[in-house]
Amino acid sequence: MNIEQRFDEIIENRNLLNHPFYLAWSAGQLPQDALRTYAREYGAFIALVPDGWQTLNEQEIAQEEKEHLELWEDFAQGLGTHVGEAHVPQVKNLVGVARSLWENPETALGALYAFEAQQPATSKSKLEGLRAFYQLPDEVEPYFEIHSHNEHESEKLLHRMQQLAPDEQDSAFQACEKMCDALWSALSGIYDAECAVN
Repeated sequence: MNIEQRFDEIIENRNLLNHPFYLAWSAGQLPQDALRTYAREYGAFIALVPDGWQTLNEQEIAQEEKEHLELWEDFAQGLGTHVGEAHVPQVKNLVGVARSLWENPETALGALYAFEAQQPATSKSKLEGLRAFYQLPDEVEPYFEIHSHNEHESEKLLHRMQQLAPDEQDSAFQACEKMCDALWSALSGIYDAECAVN
């Protein structure tokens, strides 16, 4: 099994497309309050993504991600909210995990890969769900439009991880697993808070 297959196996065990929150979204079964909470809460994590790229000294991508955060803000505003601090415990945990894993290059590589490798598929699914089932302003779409076909970040991360020493690769694998778990848990926290009783 090569390094890409090992990472993809880790991710598949926590594939966000299989999470009840995203399944409900793609079926048009999420209440708008849940989308609003997601935009506000998950945005606290999205705001940290540039920091991970800065740890890797990838300033161009870090700047790109800062610009993408503005599109996430538009998404939140289109739902009548704004990005703030996380309050859902599992999202607060995701924020803490991200900050911790961004601290050194090996763990930043693995953690960012857990997120970036899934972004095109999840963004495409979310965009299709928004268009098919939710009558929302156009500004909710651009963040997902851009990320539904933007795969160069994960390719760059994978290339850099292929250059790591074996023990550094192990750190990246562990970070990928931690981030996958934290991302899944964050969605569970939002889903449980907004959807479990509906």
